[in-house]
Amino acid sequence: KTIPLAVPDIGDEELQAIKEVLGTGFLTEGITTKEFEKAVADYLGVKHAIAVTSCTTGLHAVLECLNIKGQEVIVPDYTYPATAEAVVLAGGIPVLVDVDIDSMNMTSEILDEAYNENMTVFSPVSWAGVPLELDIYQKAKELGLKMLEDSACSLGAKIGEEYVGKIADFSCFSFHPRKVITTGEGGMITTDDDEIAEKCYSYKHFGAKGASFETIGTNYKMSNILSAIGLVQMKKIEKIISYRISKAEIYHELIEKIDGIKPAYVGKNTRQTFQSYTCYVEKDGYRDKIREALAKENIQSQIGTYALHLEPAYKNMKRVGDLKNSELLFKNALTLPLHKNLTLEDQEKICKIIKNTLG
Repeated sequence: KTIPLAVPDIGDEELQAIKEVLGTGFLTEGITTKEFEKAVADYLGVKHAIAVTSCTTGLHAVLECLNIKGQEVIVPDYTYPATAEAVVLAGGIPVLVDVDIDSMNMTSEILDEAYNENMTVFSPVSWAGVPLELDIYQKAKELGLKMLEDSACSLGAKIGEEYVGKIADFSCFSFHPRKVITTGEGGMITTDDDEIAEKCYSYKHFGAKGASFETIGTNYKMSNILSAIGLVQMKKIEKIISYRISKAEIYHELIEKIDGIKPAYVGKNTRQTFQSYTCYVEKDGYRDKIREALAKENIQSQIGTYALHLEPAYKNMKRVGDLKNSELLFKNALTLPLHKNLTLEDQEKICKIIKNTLG
């Protein structure tokens, strides 16, 4: 038996929704995409949700509309390359900063240290469904910075009663198959900023405004086919998050009893989605040994994410600090399977292998 890392929660309802769109003969972005945008906006309580082809293109669109050409933009070093790539694509200069070793996210102290008065926007990540701490939003306001949150993994996450996607000036979500809900590929920009929302909508439609093309844009439209899947997925999102939390709690209980590994981080007064259940292997050099032992039993696992400064494309980028935590996380973070088909027996087997390997 293979225990996969992730399994998208899709079935007959999504197939039926696709058939209905195919039956209309209108397959590009249209009324179904508008309905999907409204469903996400209503769920989060935001004024604008703008569907795009991916979280990456969403980040790029916002940064283009904020006109960050030639500007330095703070991004965490511990992230998937998309966060920094979007800055480069928009003509900005990424400044790589460290993250907290526990939450794996940027903090207000890290932001304060990296800030300079020429900056206008920064792009932190709420990684793996872990919301950022509330004080980083407050620090951004103090510094006069616009906040573009790469919340690719965090649809449905909350700080108190507020959803991620409502708190930052701009947020971008991903609907990749490993995310909480999926459309196959796709993304969503959310904001309460009327002016930037209008610009982003124009940008993803080749720069069109009404019947004329007023600016240079591109084609980042989401098709009705993908949006139809998204509409069905949005009806399931609370159920999906609920089972992810319940399975994460089982992992917590099992992993807390094992020496040499820390369970996934849980922030105070937050709801996490556990898009990834990512532990920290404290015993140096053992993360990859655990992955090898799991693979021998046909159990898929993954690293956390990347320390960008160690990747060839990013090694010469500007950085602040020694990025020590980012490097430690890149070498020691371990992501375990988490999905609806994961059984208690599976989780016990996984944790037994971890314990035996560390022992």
